[in-house]
Amino acid sequence: MGNGTATTDLAEQLEKYRVELTGYCYRMLGSSFEAEDAVQDTLVRAWRSHDRFEGRSSLRSWLYRIATNVCLDLLAAGNKRARPMDLTESTPLARAALSPRPDHTWLEPMPDARVLPAVEDPAEAAVAKESVRLAFMAALQQLPPRQRAVLILREVLAWRASEVAELLDTSVASVNSALQRARATLAERRDRAADAAVSDPLDEEQQRLLERYVKAFEGYDMTALTALLHEDAVMTMPPFDLWLTGSADITGFMATLGAACANSRLLPVRANGLPGFAQYKPDPDEGGFTPWAVQVLEVSGGRITGFHCFLDTRRWFPLFELPPRL
Repeated sequence: MGNGTATTDLAEQLEKYRVELTGYCYRMLGSSFEAEDAVQDTLVRAWRSHDRFEGRSSLRSWLYRIATNVCLDLLAAGNKRARPMDLTESTPLARAALSPRPDHTWLEPMPDARVLPAVEDPAEAAVAKESVRLAFMAALQQLPPRQRAVLILREVLAWRASEVAELLDTSVASVNSALQRARATLAERRDRAADAAVSDPLDEEQQRLLERYVKAFEGYDMTALTALLHEDAVMTMPPFDLWLTGSADITGFMATLGAACANSRLLPVRANGLPGFAQYKPDPDEGGFTPWAVQVLEVSGGRITGFHCFLDTRRWFPLFELPPRL
């Protein structure tokens, strides 16, 4: 009987760390599904070897050590996930063609609730959100795996250098050196999207911008949409490697190749620390609306600067716990 209670207690103790570990693995791997699998693997390993955990470190740092090893093993194959703009030049509308690349190419979206634990401190919450933004995640993917781990543990999770050195079985000097190199790489890659200022919660101006966006998109009103997009706005559509720059090309694409999206319905979601929407397209065969894309929006200076549509509905809608139809 006592053993059963201990088992239940351990399961509950481990479960408490699921969200923050998922956030860590997601930043390491750039994939929502691989992150969830890595955390499951971490918790199973911890469960199996708990009798050998002698309490020399805290349960939390022991779990991070296991999670880091799981992620480093997964990253040994050398796959770096990316956004379309990390792989190709922007395509002018006249040459726009939809060529898909395999799933493992792309940085994947993630619901905030699965990676951002509830924290009291607004500054800590802001850092956590910024560190899952698509631009920051794409920059992380350019770092070698161990530098990536050092940067996340030191800068995002605020671990001490000595704690990171212990976790990685290395010296404090080596941790500090890896952190310097990682910071230098990120500084070179800072792009405008990384600086998109999104208040949390959204301020009134941003809330109004999103309301106008929903009205313009659902009404497929390209004039209204143009007024909301920054002149240098970027649109991406993984799994296609096409990406477009500028409001004229974006609305031009939507009115031509993307015309089947007219009369869609949008449901709000929170993804990657940013506002977003689940887009349901009209279903001409069965009526109603069928899942089409999860849109993640980057907002800065009262305009939409990034419009990222993740099109693989079989995967995203269940991940975001969205209805299968409207």
